[in-house]
Amino acid sequence: MPDVLVTVRDGVAVLTLNRPDRMNAWTPGMEEALKQAFTQVEADPEARVLVLTGAGRAFCAGADMDSAEADAATAMKSPPPREGDFNQRYSYLMGGSKPLIAAINGGAAGVGLVLSLFADIRLARAGAKMTTSFARRGFIAEHGSAWLLPRLIGPMNAADLLLSGRVFTGAEGATLGLCRALPDDGFLDAALAYAADMAAQCSPRSMSVIKQQLRASYSQTLTDATRLAEQELEVCATAPDMAEGVQSFLEKRAPAFPPL
Repeated sequence: MPDVLVTVRDGVAVLTLNRPDRMNAWTPGMEEALKQAFTQVEADPEARVLVLTGAGRAFCAGADMDSAEADAATAMKSPPPREGDFNQRYSYLMGGSKPLIAAINGGAAGVGLVLSLFADIRLARAGAKMTTSFARRGFIAEHGSAWLLPRLIGPMNAADLLLSGRVFTGAEGATLGLCRALPDDGFLDAALAYAADMAAQCSPRSMSVIKQQLRASYSQTLTDATRLAEQELEVCATAPDMAEGVQSFLEKRAPAFPPL
């Protein structure tokens, strides 16, 4: 079976980490498979919203140190240096043109949790158990997590999760602003319904530009952000999406936005 499954339905592409017998523990093969799957659905006009989740009872239990494919030296070996904030080992997940939702259906640890940090939106089972785990295994904050977490949940909360390596639940993650918690029962159906609503009701072009705005905001001043918004608004005035969005609202019908 492939390490990552891909399905596209109702405008939603679901990328499923697929080693349920190992709680989707991370290997170099899975790393490569996810990048290929992501590239595939980014190029698919039928895929308007992306969902990353795990098969079985876990999202991703972290690096698989027991796998014959991934001995410790191979699993931790750094790739050659790359240029660009959104062209790093996993940050390409932030650099796409389509919304990415991490549907944390169960345990997420180490690199498994970090993967979800690169998503635009995190939905988690209220009872899902999560941990950075690095400090408790003799590691450091991997893959940009020391940069991401303070921006997502604030410096003190980030220090708490990274320095203690403690286990926390999706419900607590929601109180920290790390994710939205959904009931355990029917979790994946609810997460996919959320994604399907975005795919049906939101302009792919609008979502893509908003993603660009959010990425740019990491290094922008308010003046820069405002000027960019004004430039993009001028483009909106001549794009078919705005006309369709307004017309569908006036006609009280679902919009028919063009693909990217």
